[in-house]
Amino acid sequence: MSQPVSNVLRYASFTKDGKGGNPAGVVLDAQRLSEEEMRTIAAELGYSETAFITGRSSPDVFTVRYFSPLAEVAFCGHATIALAVAVAEHEGSGDLNLTTKAGEVAVEIKQNEAGTILATLTSVPAHTRAASTEEVERALKALRWTADDLDTRYPVHVAYAGNDHLIVAVKDRGTLASLDYDYPALANLMTEKVWTTVHAVWAETPVLFHARDPFPPGGVREDPATGAAAAAFGGYLRTLGLVDVPATVTILQGEDNGTPSLLHVDLLSGVNTVKVTGAASQIL
Repeated sequence: MSQPVSNVLRYASFTKDGKGGNPAGVVLDAQRLSEEEMRTIAAELGYSETAFITGRSSPDVFTVRYFSPLAEVAFCGHATIALAVAVAEHEGSGDLNLTTKAGEVAVEIKQNEAGTILATLTSVPAHTRAASTEEVERALKALRWTADDLDTRYPVHVAYAGNDHLIVAVKDRGTLASLDYDYPALANLMTEKVWTTVHAVWAETPVLFHARDPFPPGGVREDPATGAAAAAFGGYLRTLGLVDVPATVTILQGEDNGTPSLLHVDLLSGVNTVKVTGAASQIL
């Protein structure tokens, strides 16, 4: 029998001033749960992802699996932030080392001056490639955008930092705000290409972006805050020389659907990993 959903911890990650954020489930001891039971819990909870600690080799070294309502995903940024803050609040643990299906992920824990717990994940190595003409055409059609909507300073790419994400930048804030995509068409394309989200962005400045992340492969129309996409986007910016490193890039997500979220992306020179920082609040 699966663990009751009522026993799953619920956190909102990447909250902004204690509000908004992306809900995630966290199960601190899932060692006895089967894959089917984890999938059932994630589906019943209905959040875009739930993180399950399926093994512990020491108090701060965990094996973690992530499930959306429809399928297992190799890595999830906001659920990682939720898990780290949950462990810190419930077990008093410090920094963590996570083994995920995407690779090893280190998480630093600290408190800011206001006493808020912040978690910083270091992604697996990031890389990016230009999207093909066919991929761009099909994505734009599903998004109900045209080539004229694109910000040509930011080429359409498929970027990776644990999962593949399609990066699409638009030149007008209003285009992003009015996003109303063709769910079946985008779901089919993303499933075929094995993209986790479409990371649609508008650049307010070279280091301040507004983002929206359709997530139909996970059964979610839009992800309110996406740490894995933020990491992939950070790697994209650094690889293409679109930001001077070292740099901190701020991503504002969820503004257009009432769930304001704040993600900070730190980019260093000489490495191909990305650090993503955010707060998380327990949902009671």
